[in-house]
Amino acid sequence: MIAAPPSPLPTPAHGTPVVTSVPIPKAPELPPFIGSGRPPKRPRRRLGRYSSAMLTLVLVVTLAAGALRVRDGLLHEPQRPLAFLPVVVYPPIRLGGALVLGASRDWHVDRDAPLRLGVPVPVELTAYCLKGTTRRDHYVREGIIASDPKVFPLGHYLEVYVGKTYFGRFLIDDTGGVIRGNRLDIWTPTCREARLFGRVKGTAVLVPKPRAAAPDTVTTGRLGGARRSG
Repeated sequence: MIAAPPSPLPTPAHGTPVVTSVPIPKAPELPPFIGSGRPPKRPRRRLGRYSSAMLTLVLVVTLAAGALRVRDGLLHEPQRPLAFLPVVVYPPIRLGGALVLGASRDWHVDRDAPLRLGVPVPVELTAYCLKGTTRRDHYVREGIIASDPKVFPLGHYLEVYVGKTYFGRFLIDDTGGVIRGNRLDIWTPTCREARLFGRVKGTAVLVPKPRAAAPDTVTTGRLGGARRSG
């Protein structure tokens, strides 16, 4: 079988344009791909001011409600009161006190009844500065007082007041030739102080010997005012 020769291209008619070829634009070169191949992550969305305020308000209301429930005893059982054993505190030094009242005007030294503890007695106070020992063979020192043993017996204790001034607690340990009746003579280490003191009116109260007291705190009396410890 003999193939037919190709037919000649048609000849364009007069006035018809003939398109021979169309130019193709060159594709742009792409940069090399860098990455893991995963799609990029979107940025996290932050809460706005309104959302933050609402969240804070919700938290505050929740905490307040919880506190009220705890206070009302809805979450916890009521607490029982704690019971402690009683503690008794004893003072280290217990001194016998005396209630001092105003001295009665009708008191006199030559009465029949003996002087009782706690009875205020109007007295006349003087001072002396002699050295040596007392009637009871003790060395003189501050806190020693001389009296009439018929009124104020030796070996007892007196608390002396001059107006509102507390002279202290004295030991009746000495006597004197001119000490009679309700007169008391207070020993002082300086004779000048004794002369300046002169004669003063005051009040004396017979008190018992202090119990459970240190030896240096039994007598606190001195001319002009009580001795302060410490």
